[in-house]
Amino acid sequence: MANSADIETGPADNPDLIGHQAAETAFLDTLGAGRLPHAWLLAGPRGVGKATLAFRIARFLLAGGSAEGDLFGGGPDSLYLDPEDPVFHRVAGGAHGDLVVIERQENPRTGKLRGEIVIDQVRALGRFFALTSAEGGWRIAIVDGADEMNVNAANALLKVLEEPPPNCLLLLPAHAPGRLLPTIRSRCRLLSLRPLADAQVAEVLARRLPELDDGERLGLARLAEGSPGRAVALAAQGGLETYGELIALLRDLPRLDYAAVHGLGDRLARANGEAAYRVWIDLLALWLTRLVRGRALPGGLDDAVTGEAELAGRLTAGGGLDRWVELWEKVGRLAARADSVNLDRKQVVLNAVMALENTARQ
Repeated sequence: MANSADIETGPADNPDLIGHQAAETAFLDTLGAGRLPHAWLLAGPRGVGKATLAFRIARFLLAGGSAEGDLFGGGPDSLYLDPEDPVFHRVAGGAHGDLVVIERQENPRTGKLRGEIVIDQVRALGRFFALTSAEGGWRIAIVDGADEMNVNAANALLKVLEEPPPNCLLLLPAHAPGRLLPTIRSRCRLLSLRPLADAQVAEVLARRLPELDDGERLGLARLAEGSPGRAVALAAQGGLETYGELIALLRDLPRLDYAAVHGLGDRLARANGEAAYRVWIDLLALWLTRLVRGRALPGGLDDAVTGEAELAGRLTAGGGLDRWVELWEKVGRLAARADSVNLDRKQVVLNAVMALENTARQ
């Protein structure tokens, strides 16, 4: 579940919320016009702050916030709520009777997080909206992320959207809104949160992770591709160091140091190596994305770690980007198959690296 108590340092100057201001202004303008839609689709990449925005909207409304002006005609310019406000604390603790949050849950049979939101969760939402508000105001539901609903759950949500109760608001953060049923999308007001510039992400990191130097913050910002949340997660996972090791491993392609490759595979195949393996396979896919994108951009690729742009330029100098796109798809299929049939992690690493070698030789 997204953290409903995300750091908030001020009404409008919080660098973690750069890029939210246009979305907040659009919401407040709609609220002030007295025609607030009952469902909002909050779209954007992972980590860009969709759930943060959803909780800001929820806290603002549950605390009695409105877009009405004061005696001088000036209404609020943000959805900020003081973290000391009782509503803020109750929402953060999951204890507000007029707010429900739906997200993927643990499967009781396997003990693992489900891959999707299931129908029983959405049916509970219908029962929640059928109740009278506990405090005489809004009843709000956040489905985080809405694009992770299975087909049955999505159809159940559609029934709620077709007959919305009064004073009920549905907030749908979605990483890939195109996966939602068109009939769901058509019944929602869309708010798109755009990726931030590298400098803006680096500014967020400077506030959250002051121990990092400027080079580390810029490297993480470039890998995060406009997502402050992803940048923070990568820092916590040692992602920049792992990415540097990946580039060093591949720098002589199509030649490879297979002793180093086997050593990497052995390390990631250990019992305690699953988290590191996930980071490595994700960063491999990211490198392939950056490789192709860097060739397509007028200015080329900017280094996230030293030597990345030089390697990418050499591998794509002869054109033929289609084969690298095909490799990106192949790595994605390999990772998905490894998860579905529990393949040996070292073998996945070896297969992926050999595919890289073969593509580089073409």
